[in-house]
Amino acid sequence: MPTSSAPYSELADALRARLAVIANRELYTRDPAAHLEQLKEASERIENAAAQLPRPLNGELAHFLHGCSYQKALAWLEQHAPEK
Repeated sequence: MPTSSAPYSELADALRARLAVIANRELYTRDPAAHLEQLKEASERIENAAAQLPRPLNGELAHFLHGCSYQKALAWLEQHAPEK
């Protein structure tokens, strides 16, 4: 049976959301505590999404996630994740 793309899509969305929080310099300057809270929530979402991926996890993707190399993980997903 083919692998569902849903868990990969959720992880990609979570990674994009975290990168958007990081890029939100206005919030970081205005309210560092709220910015940190959003980062924590985004990181938790990434962890939860990664836990839903089919196993065994690709070694390269696992390495990026373990090392918090989220831009690399997102690039990997955009190139390798199943489309359907």
